[in-house]
Amino acid sequence: MLRPYELGVAVRYLRSSNKNRFISFISLISVVGIALAVAVLIVVLSVMNGFEHEVRAKILSVVSHAAITGWDGRLEDYALVEDIAAAHPQTRAVARFIEGQGMLVGDAAIKGVEVRGVDPDAERRASGIADLIEAGSLASLQARKYRIIIGRELAELLEVGVGDSLILMIAQGVTTPAGLVPRMRRFTVSGIFYAGMYEYDRGLALINVEDAARLFRLGDAVTGVRIAFVDPLRAPVAVREIARSLGRDVYITDWTRQHANFFRSIQLTKSMIFVILLLVVAVAAFNIVSTLVMVVREKRAEIAILRTIGASPASILAIFVSQGGLIGIAGTTLGVLFGLLVATNIAWIVALIEQVLGFRFLAPDVYFISDFPSQVRAGDVVEIASIALLLAFVSTVYPAWRAAVMAPAQALRHE
Repeated sequence: MLRPYELGVAVRYLRSSNKNRFISFISLISVVGIALAVAVLIVVLSVMNGFEHEVRAKILSVVSHAAITGWDGRLEDYALVEDIAAAHPQTRAVARFIEGQGMLVGDAAIKGVEVRGVDPDAERRASGIADLIEAGSLASLQARKYRIIIGRELAELLEVGVGDSLILMIAQGVTTPAGLVPRMRRFTVSGIFYAGMYEYDRGLALINVEDAARLFRLGDAVTGVRIAFVDPLRAPVAVREIARSLGRDVYITDWTRQHANFFRSIQLTKSMIFVILLLVVAVAAFNIVSTLVMVVREKRAEIAILRTIGASPASILAIFVSQGGLIGIAGTTLGVLFGLLVATNIAWIVALIEQVLGFRFLAPDVYFISDFPSQVRAGDVVEIASIALLLAFVSTVYPAWRAAVMAPAQALRHE
């Protein structure tokens, strides 16, 4: 058991005597090293967590949790699919949709886009796209009005705004005396949205589902049915249960499959970064070994005196384990506090650095998001702190053992 005098001696040994303050300096370096390593690990994992959370939220605000489509891209009896999907206990909303590829022609540029035909009322319940619209509204997509909603980046590229006209061309051709020409239709811009993801802000266009059916000549069919669930994480299981209830072959997909490689790469990157930075924590913690070895060499006489007046080897072991443990606890505590401070204020810190350097870390045309997110998770902080403390205490074992087995007579002979 650790007694007060052992802890007191350990605290005293942290402050080297006047004749040699180098050991105190080494102890301070060990504390700072552990603190910086722990803080960096907390900040990096928090940024990775924030990045994953923000991307997931932005993706789910634009795409469906799950979708059921026909094998040939046509779903004739979509009303039946909607009824069966709506009856599932996890379903929050359903919405029919039509998807296809097209090209928007403006006065300033031409851009290929994903055309999505939606039912405004159903889409408002099934996704968060209505909340992303900065100008205009989703309700403006009325049937036979041929209106279109595009992203902010796409609007800037085409140099159009609400009320301007665009020509939408699709790959399906029309035979004319002059030959095969693309099918096209003039649309009026009735809204501009901003999702914060370059992929959608520059490559997605929304029109009314009935206008899309006429443009793609689907008749009464649609591409499929989008489903929003109460818990998006249960989408893979829930959509399979709905598909089995249909009693026929359909194609199903969900947001985890649509972006599986992306989220898998995030998890792999987090794991690799955690291991790499954990090695930095280990290196900082093992600095305690050199600190304690030097303390043991300097305090040989004191150790011998303690042994001669009755201190047991276990007490000597406890003294130096306590000393190394105090270094580890101090470094871990400071690292956790500093890491939390930086992680919770990373957005304005990065903004300040970008303003000073004139350089943007997250270019929107390269990354999925343009902001620098951070999400601190208590589980990560506890795990990091626990591992750092464990490594610190493990680092004390060898020097403390050497001090405990030191023979008093041999130690005093050199004094």
